[in-house]
Amino acid sequence: MNFTASQKRVLVVVTLIALGFGAYFLRHFLLLMAVAGVLAFLFGPLYRWLRARFNVAVSATLTLLATIATVAIPLAGVISLAVLQIGESMESIGRWAQQTDFTKLAQRLLDSTNQILARIPFLDIRLTEGSVREAAAKVGQNAGQLVLDFARDSVGGIAGLVTALVLFLYVFLALLTNGGKVADLFRDLNPLGREVSDIYLDKVGAMVTATVKGQFIIAVCQGVAGAVSIYIAGLHDGFFMFVIFLTALSFIPLGSGIVVIPLGIGLAVFGNVAGGIFVVVFHIIVTTSIDNVLRPFLVPKSAHLHPALMLLAVFAGLKMFGFWGIVLGPVLMIVIVTTISVYLAVSQGKPLDSITGTRGDTDDDAAARRTPWWRRLLPGKPEPAPPAVSSAES
Repeated sequence: MNFTASQKRVLVVVTLIALGFGAYFLRHFLLLMAVAGVLAFLFGPLYRWLRARFNVAVSATLTLLATIATVAIPLAGVISLAVLQIGESMESIGRWAQQTDFTKLAQRLLDSTNQILARIPFLDIRLTEGSVREAAAKVGQNAGQLVLDFARDSVGGIAGLVTALVLFLYVFLALLTNGGKVADLFRDLNPLGREVSDIYLDKVGAMVTATVKGQFIIAVCQGVAGAVSIYIAGLHDGFFMFVIFLTALSFIPLGSGIVVIPLGIGLAVFGNVAGGIFVVVFHIIVTTSIDNVLRPFLVPKSAHLHPALMLLAVFAGLKMFGFWGIVLGPVLMIVIVTTISVYLAVSQGKPLDSITGTRGDTDDDAAARRTPWWRRLLPGKPEPAPPAVSSAES
């Protein structure tokens, strides 16, 4: 059937309306679909390797089990250790409470607080046992209401969690087994052509790899290093909680230093001078060097974003998507940057290969990739390995 020019324009408008309505219709599950797509992309090579040896069902099942073993089990283990450490901290607090005379302690705290309040000009406030007791009662009532609201929401959220888990499994397996078809569909729907579609797919894939694989490994190493330095400095309680917290901070460009350095300064101010100096120096010399050493091996060049854009992308993603915004925020930013780069390349008549970041490598970049990884860790400029000789040349 041959369509006229006006019919083709109408078809384009109808298609855009259908895609927009589809996004609106599935808006509550877009985050779930995005997370499933990220994991399907990351474990796609494993599925294709298994698919060459087994049928679709066995390959998909083994890949799903590998995904659970890689993501869920380590996360559950770290959370369990953190919970155990919280329990130990609560026991320590309980032992301290049994050995403390709270009547004298409360009176000392009340007197100290009133002395501080008396020094503030234009403020006439004096705390008494009655006012403190009344405030504590109000806090207790508000805390109880929060607990009741949380319990009510949790009961209703269990069914939603089970439903989301089932949907996630179906979407993950569908994208895993039909990833090539989805990529071809995107290429066919993109009016800019297959070459530009490949640029977008390469950029998004590189960013996902950089954020999840590269940045995750770097963040874990930096979080563990920071927690170890704090433990050596004398803070032995909450090691695993520090690991989780500092790892999460290491995902953003500001890094764990926004907590570790002030903590080290605080240790030095409050008497532990050697420990505080050790924490600060260890972070500056060791923790920050982890990123410089591992990033060239784990993060593709095509996923490079300016630190300011990366920082904005992470925080905007966290605000929009929650925890998963750490991954989805940079992915959306790389799509925006790629779109602008395509426009500039087309408007200035430049080749699209200059956008990819991998096809336009210089000879030095290619030679550096041929250098053994262990030689790049040593000081001095390494001598690159000679280029490989093809069979045709030999």
